[in-house]
Amino acid sequence: MLVSEETGDDAAVYRLPDGTGLVATVDFFTPIVDDPTDWGRIAAANALSDVYAMGGTPKFALAIAGWPVDEVPVALLADVLRGGREVVEAAGAAILGGHTITTEHEPLYGLIALGFVDPDGIVTNASATPGMTLFLTKPIGTGLITTAIKRGVATEEQARVAVETMIALNAAPAAAMRAAGAAAATDVTGFGLLGHLRRMLEASGCGARVDAARAPLLPGVLDLARGDVVAGGTKRNHAWLNETTDWGELTPPERLVLADAQTSGGLLIATAGPGRLRAELARHEVSFAEIGSVFEGRPGTITVVGRLTE
Repeated sequence: MLVSEETGDDAAVYRLPDGTGLVATVDFFTPIVDDPTDWGRIAAANALSDVYAMGGTPKFALAIAGWPVDEVPVALLADVLRGGREVVEAAGAAILGGHTITTEHEPLYGLIALGFVDPDGIVTNASATPGMTLFLTKPIGTGLITTAIKRGVATEEQARVAVETMIALNAAPAAAMRAAGAAAATDVTGFGLLGHLRRMLEASGCGARVDAARAPLLPGVLDLARGDVVAGGTKRNHAWLNETTDWGELTPPERLVLADAQTSGGLLIATAGPGRLRAELARHEVSFAEIGSVFEGRPGTITVVGRLTE
C-alpha cells in the first residue's frame, strides 16, 4: 500500500506486482441538478477527479446506483447511466459493470473509479511544504448554485455555468501538474476550498495564507450566500473551519463562499515551481488562479487576507 486512508488523500494507491500503482476510489451522491443525464455526467466527473488528484490516469470504472423504482421512472436511470458513460469514455476509460439496488425515496449514482499512476509520480495532499504557491483550477460556488437550483431561485445562466464547470474533467490540470512536477494536490469537493486546504495542511504539517480577492467565483454566488441560499454541509464546513482560520476582513457571506461544499471542483495544487506550473497550465489551456502560499505554522491554520470580488 503506497497511499492509504491515514493521510486523508483522495484515493488509495496500491503497488501491483509489476510496480505500477493502482489508484482506487469511490464516490456517489443524490441528484444535484434537474436533468438526469447531467447528473450522471457530473457524478462521473466527480469520481474520476480523485484519480486525477493523485497524479493518476483513469482506466476503468464500476457504476453504483440506487433507484426508488416505485417513485421515479426507471427510464430516467438509463439517462443517468448514459451521462456517466459519456464522461468516462471522454476520459479514455470504460465502465465495465456495476451494481444497482432499490432505494426507498432518493436515487443514488456514482462510480468506483480505478486508474494507474507511476509510483514515483504520485501526488498526495501530505507533501506541501513552506514556500509553495497554491493554484486553483476551477471557480468555486457550485454548492451555492445547486442549492439555488433546488430552491428554484437559480438563474438559467448560473445553472448552465455550474453544470459546465462540474462536468469538466480534471484531466488537463492533472497532466499539467504532472509535467510541472507539482508536489501536493487535492480536488475541491465536499469540504469546500478552505476545508480541503485545511486537510492538506494538516497532513503536511503546515499553515497557509489565502488571498480572497484571487479566488475565482461562479456568477452570483456571493449574492446567494448573502440571501442564505446555503446548504447545511457548507454551514458545517464553516463551523469546522472557524477552529483554525483567521478570516481577516471577510463578512459572514464571504466566509460561506470559501467554505462552500463543492461537487466536481478543480484541483488545488501546491508547488515549489510556480513558473513551471503556470506555463504547463497555460500550455494545456487550463484556466487557473494563484490564490496563496504555504508557510511554516500550526498544521491546518489558514490566514485569509483581502475580500472576495465578483
